[in-house]
Amino acid sequence: MIVKTVPTPSLIFEKSSPGRIGCNLPVADTPEVDLETVLGPIRQSLDLPEVAELDLLRHFTNLSHINYGIETGFYPLGSCTMKYNPKINERTAGLTGFTHIHPMQPAATVPGALEVLAQVQDILCEVTGFDAISLQPLAGAHGELTCLMLIKAFHESRGEGESRRVVLVPDSAHGTNPASAALVGYTVKSVPTNAEGNTDIDALKGLLNRDVAAIMLTNPSTLGLFEPNIEEICRLVHERGAQIFCDGANMNAMVGTTRPGDHGFDCMHLNLHKTFSTPHGGGGPGCGAIGVKRHLEPFLPVPVVRRSDGGIVLDEQRPLSIGKVAAFFGQFLMEVRALTYLMAFGREGLPEISRHAVLNANYVKARLREVLPAAHDRPCMHECVLTAERYKKQNGVRALDISKRLIDYGFHPPTNYFPLIVPEAFMIEPTETESKDTLDAFCDALIAICAEASDDPELLKNAPTTQIVGRLDEAAAVKNLDVRWRPPAKPEVEAV
Repeated sequence: MIVKTVPTPSLIFEKSSPGRIGCNLPVADTPEVDLETVLGPIRQSLDLPEVAELDLLRHFTNLSHINYGIETGFYPLGSCTMKYNPKINERTAGLTGFTHIHPMQPAATVPGALEVLAQVQDILCEVTGFDAISLQPLAGAHGELTCLMLIKAFHESRGEGESRRVVLVPDSAHGTNPASAALVGYTVKSVPTNAEGNTDIDALKGLLNRDVAAIMLTNPSTLGLFEPNIEEICRLVHERGAQIFCDGANMNAMVGTTRPGDHGFDCMHLNLHKTFSTPHGGGGPGCGAIGVKRHLEPFLPVPVVRRSDGGIVLDEQRPLSIGKVAAFFGQFLMEVRALTYLMAFGREGLPEISRHAVLNANYVKARLREVLPAAHDRPCMHECVLTAERYKKQNGVRALDISKRLIDYGFHPPTNYFPLIVPEAFMIEPTETESKDTLDAFCDALIAICAEASDDPELLKNAPTTQIVGRLDEAAAVKNLDVRWRPPAKPEVEAV
């Protein structure tokens, strides 16, 4: 069912009428001052709208109804894990005992907050199989960066810092992987993916030498596939004296079921906003917790929150530490939310997260098999990567066109054109929080759109047609980033 066309809203400036005000101020109990005399014609120069309170309220409420969010619809964005954030998490994070404390308070005055941090670290150690956790990194890419800084410090402590200058990154990796490695000062070399969608072991062997500091491996990969040779890869890397980092963006496929620390990884980052249901949008706050094996623990950023003699201490006396990577202890209220989520599931419930996430992805993959075949036809993990290549070859319809048409059906599009090694890629991650009814409606829409791609390709190329914004000029949208509203120029008054 295609949704109705959304009426184009007016700008708040278009609703403005001179002299209208949105509030009634109390009578001043001080001498009145003519503001224009003191400050000049500030209202005219600021171009502020003049509207009543009710008009203002209706304007922004109507705009909010146009927004798309996890509470209004399904987000199938691959590699993003856009799961629902339970409201209990927000209630817990909003408790005044958490919100009214200050990070510069003496540790003795915030034992409850320190217990939250320690408990999150304890649970994440169990979930990941690592020996120590740091919650200080502020986002996923920041966690990647921190892990590479630890690896660099580890090699320097062994006198190999200058010789190990290369980081290996699979060709299917997230773009943050090579960016993080370059930021730390490493040279990046790409590891190809073989025809089965796995890391090319022979190519990896050819790249591994004493120049390599680490390999950054996403498992499951961005192809949505679990790496079956992960233990062999870890063995090969360690035999050459290098370290292996796990990109934990796809941990939702493994949580409670298998542990990266048991596979042979030396460190990993976690996205609490992906796997552990802390908020995902609005630019933050994020949390890029990291897990490390014992040999990397001495290099963790300070202060290290750890248990000692029945209490919790902030350990600053760590001579090998890389120092701080963020102020204080990271995003504290994100940890409160994550702890609420973890405790709600418990040890017995955590495996259900990954099992249902994997089940949902394989269900979507099976339902779309005839119209959007999988890039690699084997059981996927938490997400499936499909290809629309046939429609581009036969009808000139791109994956982007199909996604734009999906907006007309009321759904947010999935991730397109990633990973880069899959032509006309569709990357769909349903997460465990979506029902079969929602997945069926989404799949029905895609099946119908694929039929339209064959019968009426121009319909897709002009989509979306039911929203307040239609198809944008892609080149202009990239090059012209000025989206600010500007009032029309006032006509000049000729001097008499």
